[in-house]
Amino acid sequence: MRKDYLLTPGPSIIPSSIRKVLGGEIIHHRTEEFGKILQEVNEGLKYIFCTQNPVVILTSSGTGAMEAAVSNFLSSKDKVIVVSGGKFGQRWAEISYAYGLEVIPYNIEWGKAPSPEFIGDLLKKNKDVKAVFTTLCETSTGTVYDIEGIASFLKEKDTILIVDAISGLGQDRLLTDAWGVDVVISGSQKGFMLPPGLAFLSVSKKAESFLAHSNLPKYYFDLKKALKSYYKPDTPFTPAISLIMGLREALKVIKKEGREKLWEKFARLSLATREAAKSIGLKIFSQRPSSSVTAVVSPQKIKSSELVKRLRQKYGVSLAGGQSHLKDKILRIAHMGAVGEQELIICFSILEKGLREMGYNEFETGASLKKLEEVLYA
Repeated sequence: MRKDYLLTPGPSIIPSSIRKVLGGEIIHHRTEEFGKILQEVNEGLKYIFCTQNPVVILTSSGTGAMEAAVSNFLSSKDKVIVVSGGKFGQRWAEISYAYGLEVIPYNIEWGKAPSPEFIGDLLKKNKDVKAVFTTLCETSTGTVYDIEGIASFLKEKDTILIVDAISGLGQDRLLTDAWGVDVVISGSQKGFMLPPGLAFLSVSKKAESFLAHSNLPKYYFDLKKALKSYYKPDTPFTPAISLIMGLREALKVIKKEGREKLWEKFARLSLATREAAKSIGLKIFSQRPSSSVTAVVSPQKIKSSELVKRLRQKYGVSLAGGQSHLKDKILRIAHMGAVGEQELIICFSILEKGLREMGYNEFETGASLKKLEEVLYA
């Protein structure tokens, strides 16, 4: 039987220890037993988010938490700055427009990172801005943003910083409290090594004060309800019980390795991926590469969507193609969650084979594997 390898930026590989828990007996959620599990999970999430503030669990994909952030912290016609340098920055703008916010767009070229100083200038010119929306890792381009730099311009201001860290959390360094980030969002299917279905949202004291003034509609994603239940601990509605039990196991795995060591590991895997790609003549798309996912420019005359399809169907190696106008121009290799050295070695072995089959021969066979070894085992 062929073994498949998942190196997409979500969903990510689920380790066997977590799969075992996910397949176990379900329990009732309004019980003392489940309450203890929630308490353990709540504390574990604070560790991963680098915060002492509450981290609310929602039953949804990460986009549900993005929408909750818009509808709970803001009011109709509030002015917000939206940083958009890829598909998921665009999503912040789309949700903001859907809720009737006044959007000040900061659009940057895909593959580039925003300038914290430019955001600072926007804040000076627009003193009534209520929130800045941005991302940690723009998944569509493999670009990590300078969240610490951006946060430095919001200190002492009546403006909150809301960060989509759905793909970046766990791999790209993010010190929520130390940097002064008010709201951080993530999802279960990436660095947490779980199936899709859970979203997480950290809430600073400053952000919590915004909840009382919001007049936008919400019901299921009402964070006041969620926070009230959080302190019991409980949930306002039926939770994804099996996923939360799997989350407890995932948090144990993460804490055992340690967040600092994980940041170092994924930075090394990211560097190895970039150097291996360059060794076979491929260009790196991002000008500020993430430790979560690497975007590689497809060779001329090879559509990345066709290459991705070939690798998945013929060899069982799943990478991601480009999105929007990058659909046939880049492929994305994830190094997050449970992805390790073995997966990257297999990935590049098959990538070299697929490229040759599609007519790209401008490299020495095994060059990427040699480079991987050089970086990983130096």
